[in-house]
Amino acid sequence: MNATLIAGPCVIESAELLDTVATKLVEINRKQGTDIIFKASFDKANRTSVSSFRGPGIDKGLQMLSDVKEKYGLRLLTDIHEAWQAEPAGQVVDVLQIPAFLCRQTDLLVAAARTGCVVNIKKAQFLSGHDMQYPVEKARQSGAKDVWLTERGNMLGYNNLVVDFRNIPDMLEIVSTVIMDCTHSVQRPGGADGKTGGDRKYVPMMAMAAKAFGATGWFFEVHPHPDKGLSDAANMLELDKLEGVIERLL
Repeated sequence: MNATLIAGPCVIESAELLDTVATKLVEINRKQGTDIIFKASFDKANRTSVSSFRGPGIDKGLQMLSDVKEKYGLRLLTDIHEAWQAEPAGQVVDVLQIPAFLCRQTDLLVAAARTGCVVNIKKAQFLSGHDMQYPVEKARQSGAKDVWLTERGNMLGYNNLVVDFRNIPDMLEIVSTVIMDCTHSVQRPGGADGKTGGDRKYVPMMAMAAKAFGATGWFFEVHPHPDKGLSDAANMLELDKLEGVIERLL
């Protein structure tokens, strides 16, 4: 199966963490014949609390991502939150990701499209799969040559998400690459005393269910010690379990 696979820590915590994760992804790629894209955020601008860790910032963060690409030969993905970030990030990474809450921000989509990078648009928690035709149109009309869509669940009452897997085939009518965000979809947003909670035990099941609905890609945030992670600790998959999940998918 020719699958799009994305994995990495939620946020750049240290060069050591990036090295640990990148080394494992290279190993999986060699053993499984995959081409996992390395993901990490230089700035988590959408944290629940103002006191939450956000990352090293764009200048230092992009340099650290560039070092990963040079050292390990991995393709890179990072997310942007403001239009001005698109150009410098696009000079380093292969895929620019639009966060779910920002997927209707026209200037952000236009700026990302103009870089020539692949644009991965995460479906907002308040939109249906069919609604994503409009963000895709904005990116395509602004010059994007390749646009992906990512499912990550919809709001269900307070501090919870539900995944309607019908969104996957609906979005496949719009683009050819629809990715399942297996870790953000198990979140409980803002439901852990000023931070996002969740339950990582459901991550493998999210991946397999998405496969049944025709997903063409999978997104996993991973960490060698998730409970010590500085962002999305409750949702990240243990790094040593990633290969087993990928083997089941393939």
